[in-house]
Amino acid sequence: MPKPFLSKTSALPPAFLLASALLLSGCSLLSKDRNSPSAAGPASFTLEVQAPKDVRELLQEHMELQRYRQLSDLRRSELGRLLGAADANIRSLLGTMGYFSPSIELQLIDTPDDPDTPLKVLVKVEPGTPTTIAQARVDFSGTNADDPKGLNMREGIRRNWALPEGAQFTQSAWSNAKNDGIRRLQNRRYPTASLTESRADIDTDTQQAQLTATYEPGPAYYFGPLVIEGAQRYNPSGLIRLARLPVGDEYRQTTLLDTQQRLANSGYYDSVFLTLATEVAQPGDTEVHAPVIAQVREAKLQKWVYGLGVSTDTGFRFSVDHTHNRVPYLDWRAQSKLQLDKKNPLLSTRITSLPDYSGWNYFVGGKAAREELADYTANSVSLVAGRGKSEDKIDRGYYLQYDMAKAQGEGAPPSSSSLTLNYGWTGRYFNNPTSPTRGYGLGWEVGAGSTITPERKPFGRMAARWLYLMPLDRAEGETGRRSRLAFRANGGAVIANSNTVVPITQLFLSGGDTTVRGYSYQSIGARTDNGKLIGGRYMASGSMEWQRPITIAGNRNDWEHAMFVDAGTVTDSLDTYTVFVGVGTGIRWRSPVGPLQADLAYGLETKKVRLHLRLGFNF
Repeated sequence: MPKPFLSKTSALPPAFLLASALLLSGCSLLSKDRNSPSAAGPASFTLEVQAPKDVRELLQEHMELQRYRQLSDLRRSELGRLLGAADANIRSLLGTMGYFSPSIELQLIDTPDDPDTPLKVLVKVEPGTPTTIAQARVDFSGTNADDPKGLNMREGIRRNWALPEGAQFTQSAWSNAKNDGIRRLQNRRYPTASLTESRADIDTDTQQAQLTATYEPGPAYYFGPLVIEGAQRYNPSGLIRLARLPVGDEYRQTTLLDTQQRLANSGYYDSVFLTLATEVAQPGDTEVHAPVIAQVREAKLQKWVYGLGVSTDTGFRFSVDHTHNRVPYLDWRAQSKLQLDKKNPLLSTRITSLPDYSGWNYFVGGKAAREELADYTANSVSLVAGRGKSEDKIDRGYYLQYDMAKAQGEGAPPSSSSLTLNYGWTGRYFNNPTSPTRGYGLGWEVGAGSTITPERKPFGRMAARWLYLMPLDRAEGETGRRSRLAFRANGGAVIANSNTVVPITQLFLSGGDTTVRGYSYQSIGARTDNGKLIGGRYMASGSMEWQRPITIAGNRNDWEHAMFVDAGTVTDSLDTYTVFVGVGTGIRWRSPVGPLQADLAYGLETKKVRLHLRLGFNF
């Protein structure tokens, strides 16, 4: 019995499949539009534009003729038809730049010496006299057109109009001018403002333009209550207080964004989006108190963060941070930390309540640490309880603090403990919280109390710090970031009788990355009777640094060079002290996670050079 044909010819099935695939692909090729301007292939003609630079760049990028250059089968007759339409296209493009009476010449030239592209299109353009603004009129109509509280804003829009009389008209400048007026109105008081009429009348004979723009401010809005949508885990009333939305104040977009940023930075939400409920306005309303809607996605109840770091002061560091956003039975937040490094391992926790209606919150905390303090090692415990208030630029707090420290080492001072009542205030007035280039910061703390062991004696402690970033004028012709001077000062004092045993952790040390560069970490202090280095009762340090932008691989915005001089002293007696001076130079890089600085500093006392590395900015 004969066998089936296919079994004799095993190559036929794959051959059949291959032929089918080729036929299908051929069909797909036939279905393509060969006349499509995007079809690939050698250029059918070259294009040359002779015109002033700005006009030439515009035409080379946007002319319709550019779309047809890659049509390899474009016939001469078809190209002639395209040239007929090119005149109108070029005039339309020039009109966006304010040229309404140009002289345009289009030529089709044979190029026998170039077999690949036998035709050349030459475009000659004399744009003529640009159109200038003869009159610009800005009007207001409709709701709140005469609002006395918006008078300064309306006059500011007229005064700062981006196309004043005499300016050259361009379509982009006209659009920007109209949009700028809308932005000014919508950013403050009138979030629903609109442009009701705009007209540009061009006289091509005189090359002058008459501009008219009419805005309707709409209702004036004031902040109503904040409403949080999407709250499940966390108490929305406490977070509303944390947001600090100024209910009853005039609407400002910056205020809305600041409120949104405070909620986003709170750690309770993964995402926050705030909108003003403008739909509550009724026809005829001139003033509206509208609620603010916060659409949120809550963060997880607990968060773990693991970190690795290195510092020339403390060496390698491993840390574990844990946050519990709602401690059972308290609804407070707990932030705990375990840090392991060579010089300062510690375990700490701090529990903080949500703020009350005045903005103040309660906190309690504790820390156990082992620290290398100059020539001694100290085991310490600190407990704190108090109230604090954090605003946009100012942090403040008052608290009761217990300290116990036991020093180890030859000739170590006796262990001691103390109880103090303290107040702290910090103001930050920088242009950027993470990478500032100008502004200043000031902070101070003052405390008073008594030692508990080895005997009870009163004492006081105060400390202050200051940083000022002063931009310098740009040199002639200079662009980009400016150079600046950075001034820094720190000071502190412990006021007590000479025989009062203050916990060693309450004394002052200096030296290192953030105080006096050129000296090792906490190597500047007082001396005991046996010559050991220890913290002192008085401390002062200062620094002056010149920071200037440099160009690396064409980047002028992220790199800076610095030259500095630091000085500081620590002593137990104001009559006897030594000033330690360090001078040096360094490089700054504005990284995505904050400024990275690398400094080489020479200590005039030790006559040694030290490398100092630091990441991030904090004050």
